[in-house]
Amino acid sequence: MGALEEAVKILKQSSHTTAFTGAGISVESGIPPFRGENGLWSKYDPIVLDIGYFHAHPVKAWKVIREIFYDFFGKAKPNPAHFALAEMEKRGLLEAVITQNIDNLHQEAGSKKVYEYHGNSQRLLCPKCRTVYHPKEVDLAHLPPRCKNDGEVLKPDFVFFGEAIPTRAAVKAEEEARTADVFLLIGTTGEIMPASLIPQMAKQNGARIIEINPDISAFTHSITDVYIRGKAAEVMPAIAGKLAGKS
Repeated sequence: MGALEEAVKILKQSSHTTAFTGAGISVESGIPPFRGENGLWSKYDPIVLDIGYFHAHPVKAWKVIREIFYDFFGKAKPNPAHFALAEMEKRGLLEAVITQNIDNLHQEAGSKKVYEYHGNSQRLLCPKCRTVYHPKEVDLAHLPPRCKNDGEVLKPDFVFFGEAIPTRAAVKAEEEARTADVFLLIGTTGEIMPASLIPQMAKQNGARIIEINPDISAFTHSITDVYIRGKAAEVMPAIAGKLAGKS
């Protein structure tokens, strides 16, 4: 039995499957990872996403943030892997997606239950009155963008260096790790803390771990039960098709 067939067999027998996604699933939508040879941090200084730097130098930080997350990322669209997960959820074969990504592509593909471990770039938040704006509601030609209510500098609603993981996302992710009998790891290196602890927690609680990655990750030889080497946009539609009874 090949790895893909074994994964499908496990998924068919599962009563609670959770997906855990990382940068690799969005790379296939044209979004580069932050780390690695061609990662964003090879081009930009990560200091711009340090919360202290952001507050001290909002214009400098926002110039880079606008370029990365709104001029560039804003053009990205979901790929077949995102749609496959949404279809699995719709058919009752997937309980939830825990994602480390901040690009909103799971929701755009139709996934309903998404726990955003690092927040979402498609929300801008006023730190004072907590008003939430969509980026298209704000004039990003004039930096830094400010709240219409109190003039405070708006912050993208994702986790900066020096900030804590959002409480609800952390709680829900741990609930999934305690409850799921299958964890589907897609496009994640397993190197980002504390997110990488979630699949480890699932394994400790008895979950079977199915990993889809083009390269070996920190999970592959430590917790993974079934490793499928390949691109998420190719493997996930194949899995979803077999689960739906299509060859």
